[in-house]
Amino acid sequence: MYQYDTYDHDFVADRVKQYRGQVERRLAGDLTEEQFRPLRLMNGLYLQLHAYMLRVAIPYGTLSAVQMRKLADIARKYDRGYGHFTTRQNIQYNWIKLEESADILAELASVEMHAIQTSGNTIRNTTSDPYAGAVAGEVDDPRVWSEIIRQWSTLHPEFSFLPRKFKIAVTGHADDRAAVKVHDIGLVIRRNEAGKIGFEVLVGGGQGRTPMIAKTVSEFVAAPDLLSYLEAILRTYNLVGRRDNKYKARIKIMVHELGIEEVRRLVDAEWESIRDGALVLPDSEIERIRAFFTPPALPQVALPVRAWEVARFEDQAFARWTKTNVVAHREAGYGIAVISLKPTGGVPGDATAEQMEIVADLAERYSLGEIRVTHTQNLVLPHVALENMHALFKALDKAGLGTANIGLVSDIIACPGLDYCSLANARSIPVAQRIQQRIDNIDRQHELGELSVKISGCINACGHHHVGNIGILGVDRRGEEYYQITIGGRADENARIGDIVGPAVPYEEVPVAIERLLDAYLAERREGETFVDTYDRVGVTPFKEAVYVTD
Repeated sequence: MYQYDTYDHDFVADRVKQYRGQVERRLAGDLTEEQFRPLRLMNGLYLQLHAYMLRVAIPYGTLSAVQMRKLADIARKYDRGYGHFTTRQNIQYNWIKLEESADILAELASVEMHAIQTSGNTIRNTTSDPYAGAVAGEVDDPRVWSEIIRQWSTLHPEFSFLPRKFKIAVTGHADDRAAVKVHDIGLVIRRNEAGKIGFEVLVGGGQGRTPMIAKTVSEFVAAPDLLSYLEAILRTYNLVGRRDNKYKARIKIMVHELGIEEVRRLVDAEWESIRDGALVLPDSEIERIRAFFTPPALPQVALPVRAWEVARFEDQAFARWTKTNVVAHREAGYGIAVISLKPTGGVPGDATAEQMEIVADLAERYSLGEIRVTHTQNLVLPHVALENMHALFKALDKAGLGTANIGLVSDIIACPGLDYCSLANARSIPVAQRIQQRIDNIDRQHELGELSVKISGCINACGHHHVGNIGILGVDRRGEEYYQITIGGRADENARIGDIVGPAVPYEEVPVAIERLLDAYLAERREGETFVDTYDRVGVTPFKEAVYVTD
């Protein structure tokens, strides 16, 4: 993983010092909250319903065991003993004291972490495939390019005050695990006919009030031209993007109103003026960054791995876990272990300080000290020898981290909702918990198969409900919590927005409505079909009739 150089260390230390002075001025009354607000947002500090919330950047979701231990230590010392992993592969602390926030940033800096640009109208944390560098079939490691984008975009003078927040995602695999089509810019790494690395560039995706799927603005941008092309897009957005209405200030609105052909023309015209300038990426710089992500030299293991096969035969719980939580590695004899943060009745994405420390220990013991965060709010150990997988599972299970539900109906994405967020209209966490409890039968979940449920407590869609196979949106109806249900959405390489089933249902009825959807799916499913396959074949009517059944 990337290691800070002298510039990085000095930059982050200077930012901590600057922010500490700003906090002192706020506490002394020399800054009003209105004056302080943009300053704290630049450093990831939000004022929520009950306390300040600090969002810490985890660039492209990659962590070391040392960094994870520091996150655990911060949770214990400055929060209430836990942290919340988010859909942007970051971590949030929900109970922060303003007077201690600069101390937290200083502790983060000691392990090469920060909270810069995790909020505000700027380029946010670039997200990527949590299996990067470990999964077979990659065109190239997307972390290399995510790091290059991070360095380019951090405190970029022109992009410090964009019309609205801006999100970029990168994938290097045919299976999109980074949801690139619902980002302001999505990058898909390609090779041209000559075998050269480049990027398909998608623009104008996003969720919120007006969910849209990104459109391809360029089929192929060569690697040396990546930054100049991204800058051309951002400059076009800065010039043309609306600033009269914050709900229409996103680049997706610009693409929708102008059309992709006109956007392409504007971007190409801007690019022509800068493409041969200072932003051309030299091969030497690409290779310098690539060196930080050199695939680890994994010890060779004897094949077949008898310990793995025997354990799967003798331990039914382990066999079930390997079916959902272990992904094939690029190296024979290894696997990618996905750690569920979605136990029944838990808070999706939450991990206690003790659990974070256990994951750090297990990463050092079994995965070369490396950890990933997924945009589905889970954790990954990317390099685990199959012969060690059973021991890993037993340790995770003992810590409450052994739930065998990755990709299943109980692997629910949920935003903090009205329990924490000042923007929310309705609760998300209790809805997720009640759905999990309603379907708390792991055998039935495996029978249902691959199926995503995503919950947002307001139209801002932090829970990605628009692209859930089943999406749930909390709405306020005269002070009462109601939930709109959509079905058929997906966030992968075939991304699309889900369709509304019908009228919103009250809070108490959501788990029953979801169970009825699942029953309708099983009744209609043909062999080998997923939930989305069945929906595509039969349409909305059977699902609608199931949800709104009348006695």
